[in-house]
Amino acid sequence: LLALILLQAEVLELQANPDRPARGNIVEAELDRSMGPVATVLISNGTLKQGDYFVCGEHYGRVRAMQDHMGRKMDSAGPSRPVKITGITGVPFAGDEFAVVPDEKSAKEVIENRKARSRKPEGARKGLTSLDDLFERMKDGDVKELNLILRADVQGSLEALTDSLMKMVTDVVRLKVIHSATGAITEGDIMLASASDAIIIGFNVRANPRVADIAEKEKVDIRHYDVIYNVLKDIRQAMTGLLDPVFEEHVIGRAEIREVFRVPKLGSVAGCQVTSGHVERNSRARLLRDDVVVFDGKIGSLRRFKEDVKAVQTGYECGIGLENFNDVKQGDVIEVYQMEQTAAEL
Repeated sequence: LLALILLQAEVLELQANPDRPARGNIVEAELDRSMGPVATVLISNGTLKQGDYFVCGEHYGRVRAMQDHMGRKMDSAGPSRPVKITGITGVPFAGDEFAVVPDEKSAKEVIENRKARSRKPEGARKGLTSLDDLFERMKDGDVKELNLILRADVQGSLEALTDSLMKMVTDVVRLKVIHSATGAITEGDIMLASASDAIIIGFNVRANPRVADIAEKEKVDIRHYDVIYNVLKDIRQAMTGLLDPVFEEHVIGRAEIREVFRVPKLGSVAGCQVTSGHVERNSRARLLRDDVVVFDGKIGSLRRFKEDVKAVQTGYECGIGLENFNDVKQGDVIEVYQMEQTAAEL
C-alpha cells in the first residue's frame, strides 16, 4: 500500500507550499477527559504553527499544543505531517476541512456563516422528512422502527458503528439513529431518548451517576459496549423483539365420524374413530366435509364410553362435541391441530 501511494504521488507530481497558512483534513477526533476536544490533522499544504487560529467544520480554535504520532511535542508541522492538536471549541467530524485563519474574529465569522448556511437546508429537510415518514407509515402500517442514540469515544468508532447498524435495516424493521456524537452520555441524551422512545448506545463511554439516576427515573435503557460485534448482536435481538410472533399450525390427529348422536342439552355428539395421531380435549379442530372446511373452532367435549378423557389415541373410538356447532354428519372428518408460537426472524 505504501509503495502504491508513493508511486501515485510521484506520477501525479504532487507538490505543496510550506510558506503559507496551513490547510488539511481531520483524520480523527475525540473528547479527552483531561485535554478536552482533540483532533488528528493531516497537513496537506502550508505549515501549522503553535498559536495559529483555525476553523474545521463547524468548530474553531487556537493551537494550544501539537504532538506527533509518538506523542512528542512539536512547534510546527509542514505538508504531509499528521499532528494531534488541542484547543478546539468542539469535536469535529472525521474528514472535515482544516484551515488556518488570521485571527479569532475571522474564525468566528467563518463559523457563524457556516452555521447559518446549514440551518436553512436542515429546516427544509426536517419538514420534508417528516412528511415522507408520515406517508410511509400510512402506506406501510406494519413497519416497525427502532430509535437509537449513539455515543462513542472517537469519531471513527462512531462512524463505523453507524455504518454497521445501517446495514441491518430490513423491509420489516427500520433502524433510525436520531442523534450521534462523541463524548460521555449527557442529560440531553436522556431527555431526547425519553421523548422519542430511543435506546442509548455508549461505545467506550460511560454515564456518570447523576445521568444514570435520571435515566432510571425516565426509564431510559442505556447499554454500554466496547466491542462493535456485541452492539450488533444485541440490536439484532431488539429488532427481532419488535416483530410479531409467528404461529405455526401442527396437525396432531384426524378422526372420522361414524355415527351422530343427539343428546338433550348437549346437542349433537359425533361418534368417531381416531384414524391417525391423537385427539386432545380443548384443542382446536376443523370439520371437513368432502375436504371442504365447514367449521373451525375448539373441541368442547371428549368422551370415551361415558367418561370424560383428556386424549384418545389412534384406533380407539370416542365421542366428540364441537363447541357451539351441531351440524355434524356421518362421513365428516375432524382434523385436530395445535398452533405453536415461534419467535420471528429477520
